Amino acid sequence: MTAYGLAHLRPAAVLAEEVFEYMERIQATLDPFGGRFLVHGAGVQVVEGEWPGALVLIEFPSLDAAREWYDSPAYQEILHLRADHIPGDLILVEGCGPDHDSAALAAGLRALQAS
Repeated sequence: MTAYGLAHLRPAAVLAEEVFEYMERIQATLDPFGGRFLVHGAGVQVVEGEWPGALVLIEFPSLDAAREWYDSPAYQEILHLRADHIPGDLILVEGCGPDHDSAALAAGLRALQAS
């Protein structure tokens, strides 16, 4: 099932040269794992709460592929180029399929909570 890497990157006053290098090199680390950017550098419209910074969303064919990318020597080699200069959070998460039913999910969660 499709999975996603979602990063919330905090604002940086000035982007360090290392961040540009990271941006130039990251696609080559994604390619072997079928990763592709869905959102990268676009502004966000905050409609609830707060969201200081930027959103990056990368799609992978599976959660295993996403984890293998993150753990890969190629990505680990460049990770510090961004992480040392832009604080942020990164999660890997599996998506839901086209047959997802939020009402059925609510019913299941309600049943679990009642027991």
